[in-house]
Amino acid sequence: MSATDSPAGMPAPDNAGRRGPMAEVFFSLLRSGTFLTGLGIVLFWIACALFGEHFVPYDPLADDIINALAPPSAEHWFGTDQIGRDVFSRVIVGSRDILTVAPLATLLATVAGTALGLFTGYFRGIVDDIISRILEAFMAIPVVIVALLAIVALGTSKTTVIVVIGLSFAPIIARTVRSAVLAERELDYVAAAQLRHESAFHTMFVEILPNVIPPILVETTVRLGYAIFAVATLSFMGFGIQPPSPDWGLSISSNYGMIGGGFWWTVLFDALAIASLVIGVNLAADGVHGAFND
Repeated sequence: MSATDSPAGMPAPDNAGRRGPMAEVFFSLLRSGTFLTGLGIVLFWIACALFGEHFVPYDPLADDIINALAPPSAEHWFGTDQIGRDVFSRVIVGSRDILTVAPLATLLATVAGTALGLFTGYFRGIVDDIISRILEAFMAIPVVIVALLAIVALGTSKTTVIVVIGLSFAPIIARTVRSAVLAERELDYVAAAQLRHESAFHTMFVEILPNVIPPILVETTVRLGYAIFAVATLSFMGFGIQPPSPDWGLSISSNYGMIGGGFWWTVLFDALAIASLVIGVNLAADGVHGAFND
């Protein structure tokens, strides 16, 4: 009998070829054109945020009144704004603030929402009823309205924007996690943990949490796209990232009045940058959702 044969004379199972669930998801993502396209767009803007200031042709904060409102040309690829700043340089470097604030806000929303979802889904009963009604009340108010009220009360800063957007999105993630936890709570491994007299904290975060990671990851990627849009909206309204940052939303706010005069380039490229980043994140989110549902 060869070493590769089973005692019954049949080929032994190829254990080396087996993959775990997460490995299957990983390889599914690598085969997903949607995910790879979205990831490529996001990585491009991340590279711009990290290294953009080293290869842009002009200082994004330096004005040049003599060349104000110059149209796109070989010298200024995207033209200049109303005080002569190079639009191309500002678009490239302007990705930094939004790619700092939006991911941190999403991370805060994910952590807070996951904790709330685990808590309400595991304990259920009156605890679930009270917390769920409070979360639903928050979700009934548009994110921008909540953000504006909080920023007016607390003052404008990046930290305030991160906290406000993060806490505004936390109830949405909590609802998703709660639904997943309610299903997991009825399974045998949870009953076994309770029979071993494991603490509620251990059961929630050690036993249940690893099994609800897929919906959390999907929800996180989706919320990141919304967070980017929320940050840009607040900056446009003057309540988000503040001057002299070349932030995209802030640049659109500063220059959109020039469109009527035919100076479309002062706004168009910043708007396209926001749109491309949101599209990239949404494509990646669709790929993640598809990988977990294959």
